[in-house]
Amino acid sequence: MTGGWEDAADADEVHALLEACDAHQAEATGTPRPVRRPETTAALVAGRHVRLLREDGRAVGMFTLDTRPRAEVPPGHPRADRPAYLSRLAVAPDHLAAGSLVGVRCLREAVRLAGALGADALRAEANPDIRGTRALLASLGFEQCGPAHSDDTGRRFVHLHKPLDVRKAEPCSRTPPRP
Repeated sequence: MTGGWEDAADADEVHALLEACDAHQAEATGTPRPVRRPETTAALVAGRHVRLLREDGRAVGMFTLDTRPRAEVPPGHPRADRPAYLSRLAVAPDHLAAGSLVGVRCLREAVRLAGALGADALRAEANPDIRGTRALLASLGFEQCGPAHSDDTGRRFVHLHKPLDVRKAEPCSRTPPRP
């Protein structure tokens, strides 16, 4: 098998993988498909925030990792001095259907890269209705901070946090789930 990790260079390729994964997950879970903007993808690729995994020359997994400070921290997150933000995790639908480890590889690379960039925590959002992804994130140490939220499009999401410096780790504040 040839391939490996690289900084994504082709925004169209990245966007196509992201949309294919979103369509697969929406169909599998009956949840709304996120609205993705090609110009956002292009800016993330240009800023070298997108990591792409190739197998046999084909893009099979990706994620966005950003260490730029955020103006607002979602409620319930523990303190972090240098958090990194994981988003746009996507796996090729045929790999999702086959139960491959591409998602695990993406998350492990995100944790490794965030640590190498000096982050003390990794934060993310996830759709709580995609149970396989949520279980994977939990198994790798991501803790839900607060309740599930939804936006005006019907998209549901939870905030997640993973401490990278376990010596300073604080738990997420607990909010009881909504009935």
